[in-house]
Amino acid sequence: MNSEMATKRRGGAPMAFWVALAVGAAAGGGPALGQQVFETSAGPVTAEIVASGLVHPWALGFLPDGGLLVTERPGRLRIVRNGVVGAPVVGVPEVWARGQGGLLDIALGPDFAASGRVYVSYAKPGPGGAGTAVMAATLQIEGMNGRLVDQRVIFEMDRSTPNRIQFGSRIAIARDGNLFVTLGDRGDADRAQDADDLAGGVVRIGPDGSIPADNPFVGRAGADALWSIGHRNSQGATIRASDGSLWTVEHGAMGGDEINKEERGRNYGWPVISYGQHYGGGQIGIGTAAPGMEQPVYYWDPSIAPSGLSFYEGEMFPQWRGDLLVGALKFELVARLEMDGDRVVGEERLFKGAFGRIRDVRVGPDGAIWLVTDEDPGAIIRITPGRRRETKTAPRRAPDGLTRRWPIRPG
Repeated sequence: MNSEMATKRRGGAPMAFWVALAVGAAAGGGPALGQQVFETSAGPVTAEIVASGLVHPWALGFLPDGGLLVTERPGRLRIVRNGVVGAPVVGVPEVWARGQGGLLDIALGPDFAASGRVYVSYAKPGPGGAGTAVMAATLQIEGMNGRLVDQRVIFEMDRSTPNRIQFGSRIAIARDGNLFVTLGDRGDADRAQDADDLAGGVVRIGPDGSIPADNPFVGRAGADALWSIGHRNSQGATIRASDGSLWTVEHGAMGGDEINKEERGRNYGWPVISYGQHYGGGQIGIGTAAPGMEQPVYYWDPSIAPSGLSFYEGEMFPQWRGDLLVGALKFELVARLEMDGDRVVGEERLFKGAFGRIRDVRVGPDGAIWLVTDEDPGAIIRITPGRRRETKTAPRRAPDGLTRRWPIRPG
């Protein structure tokens, strides 16, 4: 990729107007806490604030009955239904809620409707600090209350460290039921190039934590869970429905955020190669390319601080089908990446500055786009197709003496 493509934007800043509404919210499309309408390449879209008052929400899951699950980084999991935010779910694991650590991602098992199976990733406290871990559990729900039972830690990093940054932690469930989990380098860049160390890697595990026999490093002590290496801090991961491939988005340093299509056993370069610079200035590693190291599908310079990643495969926005949606913390926006096969051919920036730091982007069962804002207070936002405002008209006298109607221009 070249830098012109990496920074090219399609379309201008979104135009929005605010519609104040009464209190009350409904995830299924009832009265919302507030609405904004934005002009986009797919036409007008409506953004509804479905729930607010959350504390650094990090991830969203969809319940079969139309309700939601949302994690809060300080260590709470909540049920949200009809705009009501429930009490914390009982049985959540103890978390290391420092810096970027805490309760992070959530994924519902493919058979959740029958089994209640969920997976949560979190910063697990351990000797000397913390490391990324995944717990599997059964979620029992009664009304707005929930309880995790049969909890079992099915994965944890090989060692705990005191750094408060770069936990990775996104979970993506593959077609075969195995779990991909992204791991940050924990602020120690060299760990990402050590194939005997899980930091800075993407791991692939069975739903019970077992190691799939076809993992690329099976038989290598301490590395048999690894799928790929050379990542700084991937905070977005998704499976493309059309081919089952895994895609991730990761934070660069000062520039160099990347979209990667994850291939078995590959090395994605960090910190040997990067399109970013050190925060204090200066080249990272040896440059932007090296033999045996993968190039990103797309990158950003300057950085957008990406978090949350989904392919759009729904029905509400057919113009965007097959495109990638990326949340951005730094610029407080959603980047829509127009895809042509495995190539990014354009970028549209949506909702810039409208809601705050976008931590997660999900596509709901009905095709709506859902956003989570990493704020205190944070919010859950639902994006659906909007309607164009009708232009008011007024009678005026034309030069020929006939009465016609022209648009009334605002202002």
